Amino acid sequence: MTLLIVLMVAAVLLVLALLLRPFWWPSSDAEVSRRSLNTAILRDQLAKLEVDRADKLLREEDFEQARDELQKRALQDTAQDTVVVTQGAPKWTVISLILLVPIVAFGLYALLGSPAAIEGTGGAPHSAQQQEIDNMVAGLAKKLEKDPGNLQGWAVLARSYKVMGRMADAEQAFARAGNFIDNDAQMLVSYADVLVANANGNFAGKPLQLIDKALKVDPNNVMALWLAGTAAFRAEDYNKAARTWERLLALLEPGTEDANTLQNALDEAYAKLGKSPAPLVRPAPSTALREAPVAAASASGASVSGEVVLDAALKARAAPNDAVMVIARVPGTRMPVAVLRRVVSELPIKFTLDDSMAMSPQARISGAAQVEIEARISKSGMAQAEPGDLITAVQTVKVGATGVRLLVNQVRP
Repeated sequence: MTLLIVLMVAAVLLVLALLLRPFWWPSSDAEVSRRSLNTAILRDQLAKLEVDRADKLLREEDFEQARDELQKRALQDTAQDTVVVTQGAPKWTVISLILLVPIVAFGLYALLGSPAAIEGTGGAPHSAQQQEIDNMVAGLAKKLEKDPGNLQGWAVLARSYKVMGRMADAEQAFARAGNFIDNDAQMLVSYADVLVANANGNFAGKPLQLIDKALKVDPNNVMALWLAGTAAFRAEDYNKAARTWERLLALLEPGTEDANTLQNALDEAYAKLGKSPAPLVRPAPSTALREAPVAAASASGASVSGEVVLDAALKARAAPNDAVMVIARVPGTRMPVAVLRRVVSELPIKFTLDDSMAMSPQARISGAAQVEIEARISKSGMAQAEPGDLITAVQTVKVGATGVRLLVNQVRP
């Protein structure tokens, strides 16, 4: 910043020096004698008379008469004192230039330039990156106008618009995605969230229909449960709001910011009912069910282990409390067979995925020969991947593999 200011001041001083130079250092050429000027004029006139006489344009007597007249004028001028004409240095002109040039220069810069540049260039990379994202989204929108039957593309565009805060455009794109999102709980609830935002918080009608449909597809969808409880609370159905939020609270990790926020909302719902919150009962498998798969996994080597590392180029885009999820799936399926959840502040993270991290007793890593494994950093903490998430490449490895390195070096479009 200091260097920029110094350069700007130097430029203004240079301009002032050039403008004021004639006033402070008058040129010797500016001092012109009136007698010298008159003599030069008379000499030119005499030369012209001689040319006219030579060309027979002027008679001899006329030439002599005109020459005598010029000689008389020359003698009169010679008798006068020499008057030197010089350029003065008008005080108010100098003062005006000194004051106005800096004011106008800095004023125009503030109006038309980039004042933020004085504070440094820290925001430039972000602006360039945002412009690149905007161009990509605009390009996708143009392609879809030529291929309106690409329902998956409309769904991606809708989620992109939602992340960018362009809710009206997101609503239109979701509508054009049609039945592509019918079996995707996260897409359905995102659509509902957009409709609620555009309706100033009103859940009535289609938003509630979409939330109910999302919960049928995935009864444990975190965002769907939150919105369903919120809709019930705003409709003053506090019993339903409390029951819904209790289901959601049982799915959240205790002590997290999300869990604490939800607990406050739940307390408010119970206060409206005039009751005290019921003790939270978290579903927990029996000791046999919890320990047997772990022992079997350990004995059979039914696990995948390795490390998650965040690329240095993306560190500025991840906050310490952002969720880090390591996910394993059987190739060709959507249901994870193992999920590990941590936070960015713990990176780099060494992980081991085994049957103890299964989301369903019917879908365990020990039942697969190989799995697709990936890691994702999410600000929302949602199970469903969202645009803007930081991700790794998906790797297909054999169950039992160790030393798998997952490098988070991509941004999900």
